[in-house]
Amino acid sequence: MDLHTTHEKRAGEDLFGLLFLVLSVGMLWQSYAIAGFSALSSPGAFPLAASAVMLTASVIVVVGNLRRRRGIDDGPVLPGSVAVFVGLVAVYAVALGPLGFLLASLLFLFAGMKILYRGGWVASAVIALGSLLAIYVVFRIVFQVVLPEGIVPEREWMAAIGNLFSSGGTE
Repeated sequence: MDLHTTHEKRAGEDLFGLLFLVLSVGMLWQSYAIAGFSALSSPGAFPLAASAVMLTASVIVVVGNLRRRRGIDDGPVLPGSVAVFVGLVAVYAVALGPLGFLLASLLFLFAGMKILYRGGWVASAVIALGSLLAIYVVFRIVFQVVLPEGIVPEREWMAAIGNLFSSGGTE
C-alpha cells in the first residue's frame, strides 16, 4: 500500500478527528496539572508524554482529513451494537457510585453477555458471575484495590469470611 495514496474520507471522519483533538488537548491539560514539567521521573511525566503523542496524532489526522475529499455515503458511522454498548458503558459509569462495584459490574456484565453472546439467561448469568468473581479476586483480593462499595455490604462480608478462617485455629 502506498503511503501517499489519498483515500476518500468516510462519513464522520472530520467530526471524529476534531473530537479526538479536543479530547487530546483536555488530556494534555490534565496531565500537566499532575506535576507540570518538574522532572522526567515525576508522576505526570508518562501521562504528559502519552497525551502529547495523542495530540500530535490528532493534529495529523485533522490536517489529513482537511486535504481529503468526501467519499460516498457508505452506511452508518456508528454501528448499532457499538452505540448500544457505548450507552451501556455510560449507564455503568453512572451506576457505579450508587450501586457499587459488585452490583453495577454484575448488571453490566450480564447485559453485555446478553447483548453480545446472545445466549440464554442462565448462560449469560453464569458467564457474568464467573467473570465478576475473577475480576474481584484479582483486583480486590490480590492487588487490594479499593472498589466502590455501594449498597452491597462488602466490608461486612469480607470481615465475616476473614473471621471464619481466623477463628478456626485460635480456640
